[in-house]
Amino acid sequence: MPEQMSDADLLEAIESLGARLAQARDSVARRFVGQERVVELTLSALLCGGHALLVGLPGLGKTRLVDALSTVMGLRESRIQFTPDLMPADILGSEVLETGADGARAFRFIEGPVFCQLLMADEINRASPRTQSALLQAMQEREVTIAGQHRPLGPPFHVLATQNPLEQEGTYPLPEAQLDRFLFQIDVPYPTRDTERAILLATTGTEEAEAEAVFTAQELLDAQRLLRRMPVGEGVMELILDLVRACRPDEPEALPELRDSVSWGPGPRAAQALMLAVRAEALLDGRLAPGPQDVARLAVPVLEHRMALGFAARARGESLPALIERVAERVTRAEAAA
Repeated sequence: MPEQMSDADLLEAIESLGARLAQARDSVARRFVGQERVVELTLSALLCGGHALLVGLPGLGKTRLVDALSTVMGLRESRIQFTPDLMPADILGSEVLETGADGARAFRFIEGPVFCQLLMADEINRASPRTQSALLQAMQEREVTIAGQHRPLGPPFHVLATQNPLEQEGTYPLPEAQLDRFLFQIDVPYPTRDTERAILLATTGTEEAEAEAVFTAQELLDAQRLLRRMPVGEGVMELILDLVRACRPDEPEALPELRDSVSWGPGPRAAQALMLAVRAEALLDGRLAPGPQDVARLAVPVLEHRMALGFAARARGESLPALIERVAERVTRAEAAA
């Protein structure tokens, strides 16, 4: 993709990318029936160059979705099944001492499953915090340090992690620093009755539909660069800042009811995530630029895992998604009035 593009060429490229994304959604839908919003958010995470945390009960198709996306986006996939006995070396790799034919000994590095383009971290919260943290450097810096040597992970590199609800037995909460590195938390609900009927028909016959490749890894990288060239209006940028700052209990802009409910709020990564995500939302919707409605719609996926309810709020039965939606509605209304 050329570094310099005219406005007409940029608009044409954005429209062409939007059409290919529609093909990608259709291809994913052959393997992952229904749950259109879940598919859109996961595609958005890849378009933004980020990672996503899929939260839901077992059996809702999270693994199937990631497998379909690896095919559709043309990415080399690795899968790690997280268990309590998993060690960091099982993810990153390790050095082994080998003896050559001449009797000489030397260390050889054996790459772990993290050396891929799309890493599926299945049931990530079933591993110990020590093992969970092995992904921190990889997710943020796209490299790992082993035995004092930096080993880059070639672009693109994305982590799509699945997580069971924390109330289930044998799960560990993810550290806040790692949660902040996920662009989205995507809640995967139970399917509707019609969707579940379609799932039964699609998966219990003699043959199942297969997803087809729509992108290559290089084309995904080109799409990520194009996404960053999409224009974002000053009003949308101010709305992003207003929303993020209104969710921090120690900021002057914080809403009064939020001060009593939230222990801590989102950091600058949340604003960066929203700035990229609203572009992807507009692109998937066939629009050339994002609007205020995109900020409101993405508030929960971007902010939920970057905030924490206080003890009193949990005792009152409050939920973060409902609180974030109230804040987003009020901030959007205030921005429109201004």
